[in-house]
Amino acid sequence: MPFNEDGQLLFGDLHIHTSLSTDAYIMGVRALPEDAYIFARGGQISHGAGYPIRLSRPLDFAAVTDHSEYLGQARLANLRIPTTEEPLGTLLGSGDRLRISLAWLRTTMLIRDNGFSPDGAAIDSAINQSAWQLTIDAAERYYQPGIFTTFIGYEWSADAGDITAHMHRNVIYRGNDVASIPFSSLDSNRPEDLWLFLQDQNRAGKISMAIPHNANFSRGNMYAPRDSEGLPLTASYAAMRSRYEPISEILQIKGSSETHPLLSSEDEFADFELLGESMFVSEESMATVKGSYLRDALRVGMELAQKQGFNPFTYGVIGSSDSHNASSPSQESSYTGKLPMLDGSAGLRTNEALLLPKGINPVTRWSSGGLAGVWAQENTRQSIFDALQRRETFATSGPRISVRFFAGFDYSPAMIGQADVIRRAYTHGVPMGGELGSAPTGKAPGFIVLAAKDPMGANLDRVQLIKAWVDDSGASHEKVFDIAAADGRPADPRTGKLPAVGNTVTIADASYQDSIGGASVAAFWSDPEFDSRQRAFYYVRVLEIPTPRWSTFDAVALGTQPMSPASIQERAITSAIWYIPEENADP
Repeated sequence: MPFNEDGQLLFGDLHIHTSLSTDAYIMGVRALPEDAYIFARGGQISHGAGYPIRLSRPLDFAAVTDHSEYLGQARLANLRIPTTEEPLGTLLGSGDRLRISLAWLRTTMLIRDNGFSPDGAAIDSAINQSAWQLTIDAAERYYQPGIFTTFIGYEWSADAGDITAHMHRNVIYRGNDVASIPFSSLDSNRPEDLWLFLQDQNRAGKISMAIPHNANFSRGNMYAPRDSEGLPLTASYAAMRSRYEPISEILQIKGSSETHPLLSSEDEFADFELLGESMFVSEESMATVKGSYLRDALRVGMELAQKQGFNPFTYGVIGSSDSHNASSPSQESSYTGKLPMLDGSAGLRTNEALLLPKGINPVTRWSSGGLAGVWAQENTRQSIFDALQRRETFATSGPRISVRFFAGFDYSPAMIGQADVIRRAYTHGVPMGGELGSAPTGKAPGFIVLAAKDPMGANLDRVQLIKAWVDDSGASHEKVFDIAAADGRPADPRTGKLPAVGNTVTIADASYQDSIGGASVAAFWSDPEFDSRQRAFYYVRVLEIPTPRWSTFDAVALGTQPMSPASIQERAITSAIWYIPEENADP
């Protein structure tokens, strides 16, 4: 696509693993980085369980982000594990639930107990270097500016003292001038040291950023208001974190990190794709969810800014997959899992092929993956990277929903119907990811939202605007506003809430009717509770009508009863727009 000054919408996945990642190889993956790019462009590759897979539509951009720890070593470690002793496809095809269960448990315990180490092997720097070069070469070979963009990257996979408390980040480079070898948690388990490494890289012209993911798997550590040593945060810490981590991945296979019912008790849609308890995840409580979800982090960031003059949590958002099978399985109807030995078949994903007690298998609660939506001027590394840096991004749970979000003090409802609405919105305000300064006397910010359904997906239900603000005492609050229904149905005049859109899902054949909802929403909204003295942020959430969840498609294929929930309301979530009064402006 040609250059577009007002931006073009590009969808991609910045979190894909291949057999160069130790956990992927152990779990049966044999695909390499080039396979990931073949798949992302719409080509067919082989799943780790032996069957062919391909996307229904190509992506616009992608990044292979294999774990930097022991990069490439498991492929050459001559391990004796189930996936090297017998082809995974043969094992699954046997139908022997006891044999499959034993192999599943052996493989899972190997990952859980040994982390990313290939059988305790020492680091072989030559193997690491060779694997990194494979990653670079594949990205260079498949990069087609204007058509398909690849990014060179890797994952830094540290934890907060426990393998079940993930602090993982993906490192993405703007160009092909990259590190000679990736930084890993074996170099340092501290995020601060990763940022110092990126700072040195950037000063040397190797421009890059880190993208945190699975905060919901961090047990309260990802967005904690303390550093890795447990000390209070400082202005220099906040500046470093904001500079090298402009966005966070909040929707992916291991669920949603937007918010949680314990943190957002009045948000009726806060219970979306939660991890729940399993052999990998502890019981959810306020102690484990506080610091694990982005909306709360943005609120804490505003509180810190109000009280101490700095904000470490100024994140925009994206979605991605975290697939470990060189794929991007974000479609419910064709979901093929994350790690083949764990969830590479319908029987494994629903636990029907295993003899595991209920609640043990984590994959039954995993999602089908997400996508990153980016408003960039052109499909190139530099343009997409710059859009990520300015946070003009949004996350989707898989569908290619389109959403634009702007704020300004000179907007009006009349702009919605004008042909140049986008240009005027940029000229007189800011897009998602932007900041508004002090309001002119007597004015409240106006917001423009333009949303459209995925052309190959379901109708939209509604558009919501999530607001949070800090009061005079320095405490933050939040509120969810239903600002428009895609089918025009009115809100309850007493509560301002929209009634449920309905549900047309037929569980028996995993189908739905696009007879409710609507195709698009164009809305103007002005904050009726705006206080020009108070810091605030606003972001948009666009909901689809209910559609069948991947687990329902699997149940139909197996002839079993589907798990709950049988349907899902897919969504898009935008980066926030911040309101910062000048007297409270961050230094």
